[in-house]
Amino acid sequence: MTTGFSFKPLWFRLEVAHRRLIDELEQLRTDGRPGVERRASSPWAKEDEEANETSELERHRALEKHLRDQLVEIEHALHKKDQGTYGFCDFCGHPIDPARLEALPQANLCLSCKAHQAKTAKGRS
Repeated sequence: MTTGFSFKPLWFRLEVAHRRLIDELEQLRTDGRPGVERRASSPWAKEDEEANETSELERHRALEKHLRDQLVEIEHALHKKDQGTYGFCDFCGHPIDPARLEALPQANLCLSCKAHQAKTAKGRS
C-alpha cells in the first residue's frame, strides 16, 4: 500500500456504518409489516387496499434486503481488517487503490477485478 496511508479513518467509517445499518434493520423489524389505512368502502376498495399493502410490503422487503446486503459487505471489510487483509483484492490479492477505498471503504475488489466481474455478470444476463 501507499506509504503513509492510514486506514484508521476508513475503519471508523465502516464501524459507524455498521452500527447505523444494525439500528436501521432493528427499526424495520420493530415497525413490522407496513400497514395501510382502511379507506371508504367501494366495490374496488378491497382490491385497492390489497394492492397498496402488497406494494408497501414489497418496498419494505426490498429496503430490508438492501440494508442486509450493505451490512454483509461492511462486515466482510471489518473481518478483513481483523485478519490483516483489508485493502487487498479478494480475487487477485493486489492492493486496492486508496482512492477507491476512500470512495467505498467496504470495497473488496480492485477496479480491474470489479470491471471483470461486471463484464462477466453482464454476459450472463
